Amino acid sequence: MSSVASVHSLWTVAAELPGKIPAPRIEYGQLSPTLIVLGAAVVGVLIEALLPRRSRYYAQLLVSVVALAAAFAAVIGLAAGGFGSSKAGIAAMGAIAVDGPALFLQGTILLVSLVAVFTFAERRLDPAAHGNRVDSFAAQAAAVPGGEAEQAAVKAGFTTTEVFPIVLFAIGGMLVFPAANDLLTLFIALEVFSLPLYILCAVARRQRLLSQESAMKYFLLGAFSSAFLLFGIALLYGYAGTVTYAGIAEVIADGAKQIDPALAGTMGNDALLLIGAALVLMGLLFKVGAVPFHMWTPDVYQGAPTPVTGFMAAATKVAAFGALLRLLYVVLPGMRWDWRPVMWGVAIVTMLGGAIVAITQTDIKRLLAYSSIAHAGFILAGVIATSEDGISSVLFYLAAYSFVTLGAFAVVTLVRDAGGEATHLSKWAGLGRRSPLVAAVFAVFLLAFAGIPLTSGFAGKFAVFKAAAQSGAGWLVVVGVISSAIAAFFYIRVIVLMFFSEPKAEGPTVAVPSPLTTMAIAVGVVVTLALGLAPQYFLDLAGQAGVFVR
Repeated sequence: MSSVASVHSLWTVAAELPGKIPAPRIEYGQLSPTLIVLGAAVVGVLIEALLPRRSRYYAQLLVSVVALAAAFAAVIGLAAGGFGSSKAGIAAMGAIAVDGPALFLQGTILLVSLVAVFTFAERRLDPAAHGNRVDSFAAQAAAVPGGEAEQAAVKAGFTTTEVFPIVLFAIGGMLVFPAANDLLTLFIALEVFSLPLYILCAVARRQRLLSQESAMKYFLLGAFSSAFLLFGIALLYGYAGTVTYAGIAEVIADGAKQIDPALAGTMGNDALLLIGAALVLMGLLFKVGAVPFHMWTPDVYQGAPTPVTGFMAAATKVAAFGALLRLLYVVLPGMRWDWRPVMWGVAIVTMLGGAIVAITQTDIKRLLAYSSIAHAGFILAGVIATSEDGISSVLFYLAAYSFVTLGAFAVVTLVRDAGGEATHLSKWAGLGRRSPLVAAVFAVFLLAFAGIPLTSGFAGKFAVFKAAAQSGAGWLVVVGVISSAIAAFFYIRVIVLMFFSEPKAEGPTVAVPSPLTTMAIAVGVVVTLALGLAPQYFLDLAGQAGVFVR
């Protein structure tokens, strides 16, 4: 009750002294990337409300692309202005950190999202319905699948252009997530980007029931993980008497200096610290897709519209690993001996689990889902390194991995049969003879996933494993190399299937995409080869960005 009384007394004092309530100080320039994206999302909602249906698609696409490009330019401007190094600091009254890792991850998220928006806007892959071009999203998301309302919506040529503002809201949340500097901002950012993703997973045009089922699973498990995270935040607050990262780190390092009378019974209690930290980590590991919090990944990746799967697989991983890095390196460095053994275990199970279960998959999207789980394990090896090399290697790996993933899922959208996308592996047999270029591009992405030299995957794995080995995690690297070898088997199996099997007579066709998807795939290939052939510049860039502001 005493805390309630103190808050109440603050209100009465503030009311007695008019003009004395301190105004919040917001550094709009330093927050501009996030503000641009969220502002564009609001404009997108207004476009849905005010523009006629036929002009919405072009208006939404224009607003999204311009906003993401402008936000990326703002990130470059901040980095060039020294906010990634010498001028790094805390903005928005302690809520957001503007430093090297935050700007690097925000830049990566914005570039990935820009490419993902092109795949969202693709309208040439499905045959036209009643003379209208259609995209990957339901004609009318609220209509019952297969019902009269849906048939009428398809006939009228409706499209769900709302996906553009929804994805912008998700991107806005992702930009805040790795930069959050207190636990409440972290939680709000998590919700801001999770809720739009639940909606996006549910609006596939084909196989709508599967899509809705996947969104439901994601929503229920995501709600659990959010609850764990929030419960962990409450316990950490009880331990430290504050939710700011620096405040909690200080109490862990030096013990509680000033005891808050309302929290006298709990402050400095190590049990609260250990359980609270474990619950917050659990919430973040769920977003990353680490074993044993990975069960949602294959179902959601399979059921969601493929452009959404690509966006989710790439951007969510970047945002979640950014938040995980900041939590472990800024809030919990004083507990390193407590969390490192746990993360060792999680990394080993994740690498081996993802690689071994992927071998048994027969659906290309589920295969890529388990491959993304294995990659989460490889990235965790870099997180465990607890050195500057560890941070920079993780940043590099995230940038490399996200473009490969996005490109791979963009290729999956092209291979189609009468029922939409042909995702069953047996249908990919002989694809190299039917469409050599598409198969070759997919082979490049698979080789990058496998970590073959001259691709970005090799440079990323090498950097992560090197950082882990130098920090004394040699056995972890051994397990990582074994997992990579297991994973290489099923990637190369798909390549053999495409190039050395006879194509079936009734096999799928490869749709000719518009320049939008072509560009998305081309960017993926260029980044994969550039980071593989000349990684040093980008490794240096990640190295310069590898210092968290405390």
